[in-house]
Amino acid sequence: MVFHTAAKAGVAGTRAEFERVNVEGTRNVLDACREHRVARLVYTSTPSVISAGGDLAGVDESFPYPDHFEAEYPRTKAMAEKLVLGANGPELRTVAIDRISSGDRETRSFVPRIIARAKLGQLRQVEGGRSLVDTVYVDNAAEAHLLAADRLEPGSPAAGKAYFITQGAPIAVGRDDQRDPCGGGASSRDPERLAAGGICRGLGAGDRAPRARARRRARMTRFLAKQLGTAHWFDISAARRDLQYTPRVSTQEGLRRLAKALRGE
Repeated sequence: MVFHTAAKAGVAGTRAEFERVNVEGTRNVLDACREHRVARLVYTSTPSVISAGGDLAGVDESFPYPDHFEAEYPRTKAMAEKLVLGANGPELRTVAIDRISSGDRETRSFVPRIIARAKLGQLRQVEGGRSLVDTVYVDNAAEAHLLAADRLEPGSPAAGKAYFITQGAPIAVGRDDQRDPCGGGASSRDPERLAAGGICRGLGAGDRAPRARARRRARMTRFLAKQLGTAHWFDISAARRDLQYTPRVSTQEGLRRLAKALRGE
């Protein structure tokens, strides 16, 4: 079996770069699986493959791919997901795991940037932080991949399908306990400039410049503003039924572990 987790993520980069890694890279993986007679392929995807900029509130896997994408990452990940699911057959059984991951490893990337900006008074909430989102702790995401692989037997109902994997417990992004995993590092007690979604989307216009996309990490783009200002939580009934998935690590326990990792413990 093969677990295909590699991707070019984020918003910085050219169209060709995203296609080379996410689409052509996935096609190469599929070709290699066929050549070496690999029977099972679990593909790590993302819920953004169905995001067209509006709320995704409690939707399930029947929700269609949009006709238009706000960024190259979701566009190319959707293309790759279609390749993977389309390759499913008797010789190679495939499944896609759609998840928004969080966990201890975030201490090296996303979370430190949030905390640093909060301490400088540069943390902004889109739409007042009211949007509901549902991530998945990294241990739960890993277990979902293993469960999917175990169930890709001939005739499996999981073969050729995509599954949402989350905590099953959506929360508002503006809650203090979500923004302050360190216990004071980035809470609402710090100065905060709240920006309406429309203003943030205006600031995000700069991501249309190819040079900005390719050479720097944009602070705000149209895609990011819409992601932050809309609901993202999903019905995981199919994963519970077909994969026997249960989020064993709770959201609060995941945050406790994250805080511990951020403190270097």
